[in-house]
Amino acid sequence: MPSDRPSPDPRASLAAAIAAVAAADDLDRALDAVLAAAEDALRPTMAAIFIADPDQAGSGLQLAASRGMDDAARERLAAEVSDPGHPFTAAALGRLATFDREAALPSGATFVGAYLPLVVSSGGVNVTLGSVGMGWPAPRDLDDPEKETLTALASLAAIAMDRARLASTASERSEWFERMAHTDPLTGLANERTVLRILELELARAVRQGSELSLALFDVDDFQSTNRDSGQEAGDDVLRQVAAVLGGSVRLVDTVGRIGGDEFVLVAPGSAGATVARRVIDGIAALPAVAGKQMSVSAGVARFPADGGDVETLIAAATATLILARGSGPGFVAESGVAAEG
Repeated sequence: MPSDRPSPDPRASLAAAIAAVAAADDLDRALDAVLAAAEDALRPTMAAIFIADPDQAGSGLQLAASRGMDDAARERLAAEVSDPGHPFTAAALGRLATFDREAALPSGATFVGAYLPLVVSSGGVNVTLGSVGMGWPAPRDLDDPEKETLTALASLAAIAMDRARLASTASERSEWFERMAHTDPLTGLANERTVLRILELELARAVRQGSELSLALFDVDDFQSTNRDSGQEAGDDVLRQVAAVLGGSVRLVDTVGRIGGDEFVLVAPGSAGATVARRVIDGIAALPAVAGKQMSVSAGVARFPADGGDVETLIAAATATLILARGSGPGFVAESGVAAEG
């Protein structure tokens, strides 16, 4: 960083930094704009910004932006801030600004640094997001306007970091709502709306490709008595265990979901629906008993195009075969034109 020419009007540097931060589409660009303004207004030979995660106590500081340092210097500084007494760390932990701090460099030269915390207010509570620091060869005394400029740049960096944090939280929340809109909250499987949409898509694909598609419906045997005799908690445990077996028994191309209280569904491209259904039934039969009762499911399988050419017809065919399976006893699989198997 150059240090031998006069500093321009700091107000112009701040204005440029504010405009750059407002236009930046990511945090790296925003923080680099803050350090660029510091370079213009204050002429330091080095500058750096460290980020702390306020939600992860003890996670340490991470170097986010720097000026005037090569890779070796950045690595050395990133390692040094693990020391709680380091000025970058002390600023972040103590939330106190330190100006005109002298230190000896390995070369023997004297270094003057200034270090400030990056603080925002959240719900009336101040939260420290990191620290900013910069340095000059000694002797160097920062006057009041320079300290004010540095303080303003620290505030701007904190705002940029808080904006990025809020954007990340909003994105995570949006992803959570999106996931919740497509999944059953108890089992984590696809919900009924998602399963029906996937069934429509897979059926359209099978029509285009002239291929087969299997649809299997599963019903937990005697589930109502489990809920009645052992309570909802035991019933929920049964549903979660059935869901786990379903999820672990299918192929990557298959989709499993929960479509009702104790009803599950499998959408399986090709003709392997009955084979997968039997694998599921065997897996559930091998599970330990819940509330002293052995778990089992019945399954009904229908195939496109043999049993139906649209979603409604295919579901009706799978429902009819499920009724046949349940009539044959617990743990049976039925498919159109084939005797139920236990």
